[in-house]
Amino acid sequence: MGRINHNLILGVAALGVGLAVRERLRRNRAIFFPGKVVLITGGSRGLGLELARQLADKGAKLALIARDLDELERAKYELQECGAEVFICPCDLTDERDIATAVHAVQDRLGPIDILINNAGIIQVGPLEEMTREDFDDAMKLHFWAPLATMQAVLPAMRARKRGRIVNVASIGGKISVPHLVPYSASKFALVGLSQGMRAELAADGIYVTTACPGLMRTGSHVNAQFKGQHTKEYAWFSIANASPLLSVSVEEAADQIIHAFKYGDPEIIVPVTACMSAFFNGIFPGVVSDVLSLVSRVLPGPGGIGRGHASGENSRSHLTPPMLTGLSDDAAVRNNEIGANA
Repeated sequence: MGRINHNLILGVAALGVGLAVRERLRRNRAIFFPGKVVLITGGSRGLGLELARQLADKGAKLALIARDLDELERAKYELQECGAEVFICPCDLTDERDIATAVHAVQDRLGPIDILINNAGIIQVGPLEEMTREDFDDAMKLHFWAPLATMQAVLPAMRARKRGRIVNVASIGGKISVPHLVPYSASKFALVGLSQGMRAELAADGIYVTTACPGLMRTGSHVNAQFKGQHTKEYAWFSIANASPLLSVSVEEAADQIIHAFKYGDPEIIVPVTACMSAFFNGIFPGVVSDVLSLVSRVLPGPGGIGRGHASGENSRSHLTPPMLTGLSDDAAVRNNEIGANA
């Protein structure tokens, strides 16, 4: 008995020393944001815009790239009204040459890029029967190939300076594949693998890659998501879940936690706690999670409706989604520049 207690004490002491050393190393990696140049893809709305707001408050210089110039102009106006230095550049993130041109423009205007945040994304919601090869291609282009291209564009300068931060905004869907979000989940799984591999290889160059895996967030993106099949029913379950304070996290809280994670060069951040618990449980009991998701899939809408066509969330509202159930996300859509955006 005494031997067991002795070993237990030694184990606890070793764990404590290990955690203390880890925390010391983590704090040594910390960066401070005043004057830092931050490039955010998809920075004109949603999570990207909220990240820009919070980084602007911390003194960073911002470069926002996205497809829609009107959205970028609105975001720029808001941020400049708060005193931020902002450069915007319209960019087709599915075009590698366009990405390279945008990165060069940012560097010419603001200087070397200190932090890259790959945030741009697309959400397609519907049963597998209505998903096409094009849906998978579109998801991969924006969630995998675009982040790879932006990282390749900024890495030479980061390597030369022996420092940099890269943040890849994946999803809990990149940890657990969710029914009716298969193209989204598959492409986010690919991004998680890319991001983790990049971190392992780039740390020696002083470049720390953080993989962010948020769960449901109240960004307002539900109005611009693409819904297929019985689109009004698909929109109903997605938008109501997205607005529920029990299932989702505010975009402000998610952005704050993501910024805290990459400030210290953390390898991964999963937010909120419910998403973290889900990923942990899936790692231990993947079969149980798979069975539960199979049951969930059976109660989701079947194929039909508009079939393989798609409708935006804004055009999928119905009596199934009264404002009292979607209000929190609808308010976020207005606040985060999602209303009036092109789907």
